Amino acid sequence: MSKNKVLQTKFKASFLLPKYWLTWLGVVVLFTISLLPYRIQFFLGRGIGRLLQKIGGSRQRVAEKNIEVCFPQLSQQERDTLIRKNFENTGIALLETGMGWWWPDWRVKRKFSLKGLEHITNAQQQGHGVLLLAFHNLSLELHCRGFGLHQKSVVFYRPHNNPLMEYFQYKGRGRSNKYMLGKRDVKGLIAALHDQESCIYLPDQDYGRNRSVFIPFFNVPDTATTTGTMIFAKQKNVKTLLIEPSRDDKTGQYLVEIKPVFDDIPSGDDIADLTKINQELERAISANPEQYMWLHRRFKTRPDVNAEPFYKK
Repeated sequence: MSKNKVLQTKFKASFLLPKYWLTWLGVVVLFTISLLPYRIQFFLGRGIGRLLQKIGGSRQRVAEKNIEVCFPQLSQQERDTLIRKNFENTGIALLETGMGWWWPDWRVKRKFSLKGLEHITNAQQQGHGVLLLAFHNLSLELHCRGFGLHQKSVVFYRPHNNPLMEYFQYKGRGRSNKYMLGKRDVKGLIAALHDQESCIYLPDQDYGRNRSVFIPFFNVPDTATTTGTMIFAKQKNVKTLLIEPSRDDKTGQYLVEIKPVFDDIPSGDDIADLTKINQELERAISANPEQYMWLHRRFKTRPDVNAEPFYKK
């Protein structure tokens, strides 16, 4: 392992203080539900999602706006159906977090399959580090756990603001991954790529104006898109691949497919490369749009700082 800064999270006596008791209650409830049969959890999750929609408030308005601008070809009825399914999937994702953190390996393996692992293996055998570009599929916690059982990777992620939740998040996500790096540890991820690790990076959210360019994403021509992707993709001997996760609701099976769609990246033109990445993310998201995190304010940052807010209150 490289000498990069690997996050370490240890249990602290302060986690037993009263200010964390509500968090403990939520964790205990989530863990208990994770012991139930999958189909029961699936239907419970749908119910939770419907409840979340009823009390969603601003988050529902965000989802409505995102779906309106990204899928203008849909009728109002089709948009309403997509929003309902998206909230249902959000509730399911909450319980999938418990599955991903606490299920034994055998239970995860029974629900998970992987295609295209040979693309990672071949790249590493040729002396390449592998940059795996993913996106915020709502089932990502369970997908990441299953993927790690086949290919232990380095995960670039955002630590939780609640220290106790960060303890459980780190432990849960680290069960089948090699190690975790905080989102500001750019040097750490570069070092991991130089060590020929496979590294998971998600470039599909609005990370603010700093180190972003404004290029098309779906039907929004000026979407803030992080240039951080190219910092990693342009490293020497790095192969960039796409991770495409999905869940089949009929069978309850989870699939991750690795696709070599970025063979011409880096091309020397960062804007063209980032545009292609956005296009591939669009295609993958559109395959199962109800499973994407539309509750995120993806288009919040505008080119003009004085522009009218994209998401009106």
